[in-house]
Amino acid sequence: MTDAASRAAHLALIVGFHAACFAALATGVRGADLALCGALYLVQMFGVTAGYHRYFSHRSFKTSRAFQFVLALLAMTSGQRGVLWWAWHHRHHHRHSDTPQDLHSPRHMGFWRSHLLWWMAAENRRPDLAQVRDLARYPELRLLERFYATPALLTAAACYGLGGWGGFVVGFCWSTVLVWHATFAINSLAHLWGRQDHATGDDSRNNAVLAVLTLGEGWHNNHHRYPSSARQGMGRQLDLSWIALRVLSAVGLVWDLKRHPATATVPQRQPREVTR
Repeated sequence: MTDAASRAAHLALIVGFHAACFAALATGVRGADLALCGALYLVQMFGVTAGYHRYFSHRSFKTSRAFQFVLALLAMTSGQRGVLWWAWHHRHHHRHSDTPQDLHSPRHMGFWRSHLLWWMAAENRRPDLAQVRDLARYPELRLLERFYATPALLTAAACYGLGGWGGFVVGFCWSTVLVWHATFAINSLAHLWGRQDHATGDDSRNNAVLAVLTLGEGWHNNHHRYPSSARQGMGRQLDLSWIALRVLSAVGLVWDLKRHPATATVPQRQPREVTR
């Protein structure tokens, strides 16, 4: 497939998913469909945050080969391509954050390209496997990379089986599109809106709203300061993915969770001086 054909197919997929969300006008929206949407959102988002991001991109904890495969499947139900591609582009982002070489910097590309349009660019669709050798050595991950759409398609079929067209449209399409935009908001909004508690040399921000929507990824400035930490919230900052990883650690599915230094803190906001 040529680059132009690949870009056109990817654009059609993205537009098609968004358009499919409006099919709810025909299918109706039942409580069961909304419950399926909410449950799948949590599963997909955890796959993105704990799988694509904290494990495959940053190796911030260890797990077995079998559970590594489970994390890859969970992540790929969100339709954000294979784990090799995701880890490659994210590692590239950290090496070139908010420079002209960054694949999705709002400083250099504007909001919409950094949020979504970069994802369609043909030059961004082929991962440099030399940058993810630690992952590419696993044949099962390379197989998933080749058939990256399969986990999402199977999830869509399962949603249809559970709830018919309402389960597919509301349960799967709504959830997937919401997870896309929440994930991509970290690339765009989390470099524009929020507090910079640490000097990181880029535009990364801490944003409590995005942290709730993304199960902890909104503490993005913390993350750019301590990228290998499995915990992105600091102090009392809510990080639901970290809590889930602690539970998985307690039952032995993951271990050696990396953390920011014990002495690391979020600077306190200074009170304003009152003038009379």
